Amino acid sequence: MRKFEEKYLINRNFNYDSNELQVTPEIIKGSIVHMYDTLDMIDTNLTARGVQKMSSLVELANLSSIVGNLLGAGFAEYSSGFYERNKPHTYPDLIATDGIHRGIEIKTALVKNSPKGHLPKEGYYLTYRYCLTDPDGKRDFGTEDTWDTVTIWEVKLGYLEEDDFSCSNTRGDSGKTAVIKTSSLNDMPLLYLDTSIIPYKHSASKPYNGYN
Repeated sequence: MRKFEEKYLINRNFNYDSNELQVTPEIIKGSIVHMYDTLDMIDTNLTARGVQKMSSLVELANLSSIVGNLLGAGFAEYSSGFYERNKPHTYPDLIATDGIHRGIEIKTALVKNSPKGHLPKEGYYLTYRYCLTDPDGKRDFGTEDTWDTVTIWEVKLGYLEEDDFSCSNTRGDSGKTAVIKTSSLNDMPLLYLDTSIIPYKHSASKPYNGYN
């Protein structure tokens, strides 16, 4: 089974204003571990009944929503009561229980896609991008038929303005969409980076554009 790797945390970037946010490496770890454990439990029960794993049963857009909900639940749980989940379909996804600190909106996206929502709203955004890997969290080319497990490769958290989004409402869209601009996403502080499955070319001498 793939596991959360603490070595991929970017501890130097957890320097947020404590009057605005309360975000620690332990909370980020907890959100991911909670999501992994829950999906693994569901997948174990599905496969025991001869059914495909969750990633093969639902459309990828729906999978991202499920992943986001599980990450939000884990974040709230590991914040020791500092944050709680907001009502469904209500901005932001996480609200501070003291009524003073800022809320946090969670967005997820697959591989290189930019996270998106329906409307551009100013505030703090926590983004998780994930890959489908084999059950051990590996993504070796030539083994694509084993890529059925959600594994997080990048986590970022930053404050976005409305002009950090690219908006569209074209025919064929499922309503309005507001996609975080690539340049804005790249500038957001990086909190976690799994270099074993990063879908970009990345090295110490030439890091990918989102590295900071």
